[in-house]
Order: sequence, then structure tokens, then C-alpha cells
Amino acid sequence: MATRNHNLSDYDINSVPAANGMKVGIVVSEWNDNVTGALLHGAVSTLTKHGVAETDIHIETVPGSFELIHGSMLMSQTGVDAVITIGCVIRGDTPHFDYICQGTTQGLAQLNLTGPVPVIYGLITTNNMEQALDRCGGRLGNKGDECAVTAIKMIALSRKLRK
Repeated sequence: MATRNHNLSDYDINSVPAANGMKVGIVVSEWNDNVTGALLHGAVSTLTKHGVAETDIHIETVPGSFELIHGSMLMSQTGVDAVITIGCVIRGDTPHFDYICQGTTQGLAQLNLTGPVPVIYGLITTNNMEQALDRCGGRLGNKGDECAVTAIKMIALSRKLRK
């Protein structure tokens, strides 16, 4: 579904399982920190709203979006139930955007296939800063909210299927 047709902060609150006792790691990129900071705030507030204790939210920073891969791998080994990745890549004048987006996406997908816990994709990739700001609490909501809800649902699914 295209974001332009969907507010990232809109969801059915009744479809979200109780998150009490869940442990969530968040790996956030320092690059474009005005955007990633707002995404982080959205994720943390949504997690706590659904019952994750602040002491069960573990946050680490990495320099850029490509480093989300290694940071998430390390975080997934700390006993958390899921890892949320938060990054922002804005298109520039060179192909660097394409390499970073593709490499990060492939690396995070690989972690989902082989890692011990779900890794939630919170990398926003936009053509300009306005689009990024629209997705971190602006007119299209906050991708951090969506990532937090996804993490809770994936932890619940993992627990259900591992019984």
C-alpha cells in the first residue's frame, strides 16, 4: 500500500496484542537525526502505550543506515524479542542512495531469515526532506508508530508459533 494513501500512525488499537513483558531493541541511525529522532520518539511512545516497560526498550545508535544491519545483528543477540531499525535515506545527486537502500534492505531481510528474532524495517527512503518529514510525524503520520505495532504483532506471532 502506498504511504500517500495511508497514514502511518493509523491502526486498529484492538488488533494489537498486549505487550507487557516484551523486550524490544531499537537500532537508530544518527544520519538525518532530525528525522530518525522523531521516528524513535514515535516507536518508543507506541511501545509504552501498549505495555512495554521503558526498562525493556533498549536503544543503540549507529552512524548511518547501512550500519543498521550490523547493529541489528548485535542487538538481536542481547535477549530482546524483536529489533526495530530506524533510518532515513534521502535521494541525492549520485547513485549512493540506491546502493545504501538496496544493501540495507537486503541485509535486514537476511537477518529476518536467519536471525533469532524479528527485525522490523523502519528505513524510510525518500526523494527529499519534505517527504521524510511527512513520514516522521507530519501529514502522513509516523513510521515509528507503525514499526512499534509491527514489532508487537511479530513478537506475539513468534510466541504463539513457538509454543
